[in-house]
Amino acid sequence: MDRSTKASLEGSKHTEGPTDKVPDRGTSLGSDFLQLEIGQVPAGGRTAWLTEQLRSAIADGRLHVGARLPASRALAEELHVTRGVVTEAYRRLAESGQIAGRGRLGTVVVAAPAAPPGHAYDMPGTGAGSRAAIFSAGDRDGVVDVLRAMPCRIDLSPGVPDLAAFPRAAWLRAERAILAAAAPADFGYGDPRGAPALRRAVVGWLARNRGILADPDEVVVVAGVAQALSLLARLLLEDGIRRVAVEDPGSLGARQQLEYGGHSIVPIRVDAGGLDVGALRASGARAVLLTPAHQFPTGVVLDGERRRELLGWAAEGGVVIEDDYDAEHRYDRPPVPALRSLMPEGVCYAGSVSKLLAPALRIGWLLVPPDRLDAVVRAKRYADLGNGVLTQLVLARLMDSGELERHLRHVRRRHRRRRDVMLKAIEEHLPGARVHGAAAGLHLMVTFGDPPDGAHDRGLCDGALAAAALDRGVKVHPLSWHRIGPGPPGLVLGYAAGPAHDIEQGIATIGAALRGLLP
Repeated sequence: MDRSTKASLEGSKHTEGPTDKVPDRGTSLGSDFLQLEIGQVPAGGRTAWLTEQLRSAIADGRLHVGARLPASRALAEELHVTRGVVTEAYRRLAESGQIAGRGRLGTVVVAAPAAPPGHAYDMPGTGAGSRAAIFSAGDRDGVVDVLRAMPCRIDLSPGVPDLAAFPRAAWLRAERAILAAAAPADFGYGDPRGAPALRRAVVGWLARNRGILADPDEVVVVAGVAQALSLLARLLLEDGIRRVAVEDPGSLGARQQLEYGGHSIVPIRVDAGGLDVGALRASGARAVLLTPAHQFPTGVVLDGERRRELLGWAAEGGVVIEDDYDAEHRYDRPPVPALRSLMPEGVCYAGSVSKLLAPALRIGWLLVPPDRLDAVVRAKRYADLGNGVLTQLVLARLMDSGELERHLRHVRRRHRRRRDVMLKAIEEHLPGARVHGAAAGLHLMVTFGDPPDGAHDRGLCDGALAAAALDRGVKVHPLSWHRIGPGPPGLVLGYAAGPAHDIEQGIATIGAALRGLLP
């Protein structure tokens, strides 16, 4: 990457304005690179135009992964624009994780989106009928994976952190150090409970960040919370428990994990205080899965009285499964202690680095009461003999060195800025929407139907809205995906993974889709 591009990626504040003008050189305004012609583009829109041209070329394969982009000075001269136009376009693509500086190699393409903007949404099998079908009521098994594979221009799906901020340099340093020090035995089969170094590091992380005191022998390293739920589902069946209570609304994916494990689901309503523990008692369910620190998707916190009621229910023999999926990400409220910190012997606790670093790592941890530990370890052994050891050792080094805390502080600031952008965009483009859960997390929930818009009363279907948004190139989750019982229509919108301008454009697109659906 040339120095001007690097400076831009490190924090250029260039914005389009009066200085974004074409020098009067009397020559054509085009480049052999991608046959770019900028002559008809208005002065105030050149950065956005160039960004979209490059993004389209990456998506349709004209710029493949590994392809090198021109130096910003060279491309600016060919297009007869200021260098700031090019460096800002490069910065936007770098922020969304599509290009990166590679030293002497320059600026190269490192990832391609699922489709170029504006023309690839009708690829075979993904036409309008297919798009509408995935949001319709009925069998939703695997629907999240189907949506994830759908081409789009802007992805506002929940559950993904800022992947472009992954600490590559710190990870590589840790990986080199681990490989340099590794003994031959470290390349063999590991302990199915997880590498001792990572289990010790997890204990330290949980003590510092979640108030949980544990021994490394109590930690079982798993392939994310999904595997933790799979292992627990098996154990519950062995104990004769076939009905598991879940929050309503609550995570569709977590619910499906339990259903695949052979359990019947018992929905328990969630209100401003979190899960209704009285309704849980009345249901007769002997186990419950919940997200008490930041309920998904509403964002509410399980309040103090209900925590006491829930722990009393657990003390009488109930099984509490705590999914602590994104509690570290908070902005406008104090930290909320984990249930496991209050009652270690009564809570099965699951966490992971999917929201801290990246889902691709597939590393999480599970803590269970002592009487269930041997059964969990046995189930993990027969599931996969344990997670990959080298990745565990690298993560342990990041935790022990303080790099993971530094990364968390960094992305928390980025996530907060993006949340603020989404809130402002919702206020402008979805004025009738009610926002939930803005104080923490990686997503917002919005509902429709309260005055002044009256969308609920006018028969708005959030699945139809999600399909209309996808028709325009924007992915979202309809709230109905995560509901079992009735409720107002809404959307679950992730803001952490994309740059601010994508968030603004995405919400504006949803607003246009909503206006097109309402009479």
